[in-house]
Amino acid sequence: MNWTLEVVVVPVSDIDRAKEFYSTKLGFHLDHDTVVNDDVRIVQLTPPGSGCSIVIGKGAVPEMPPGSLKGLQLVVPDIKVAHAELVERGVEVSDIQVLGENPSPAPDPLDNVGFVFFADPDGNAWGVQQISSRR
Repeated sequence: MNWTLEVVVVPVSDIDRAKEFYSTKLGFHLDHDTVVNDDVRIVQLTPPGSGCSIVIGKGAVPEMPPGSLKGLQLVVPDIKVAHAELVERGVEVSDIQVLGENPSPAPDPLDNVGFVFFADPDGNAWGVQQISSRR
C-alpha cells in the first residue's frame, strides 16, 4: 500500500500576502482559492513538480500560530540554480550551505549536503536541499 503525503497546512496571518509570496516569489502553482463564506477560505498551492501541496486559509484548516511551522523542506536537482531563482524573485534566502559530508560526492559534491534556507512573510521556515538523482 502506498502512503502519500498530499497536503501540508501552513499557518499564516494574511492569506492574500501568503498567496502572493508562494505563487509569485516561489513559483508555486495556484490550484484553487475557494471562499466558502466570510469565515472559511481555502487556498491550495503546489510546488512545481511536487505531489504534495500546501494549504493556507481560515475556518476549515487547523488553527496554528502564524509562522509556527519550521523545517519544511523542498528538494531540487541544482541548488545553485534554485538559489539564483529565489534571489531573482526577491526572496531573502541564505547563501548555499554544506551540511554534513556527502558519502557519494560524484557526480556533484553538493548532492544531499547542499542547502539554502528562507522564511515566508510570517516566519514559517523552509529549507531547500539538492538531490540531483535518487539511487
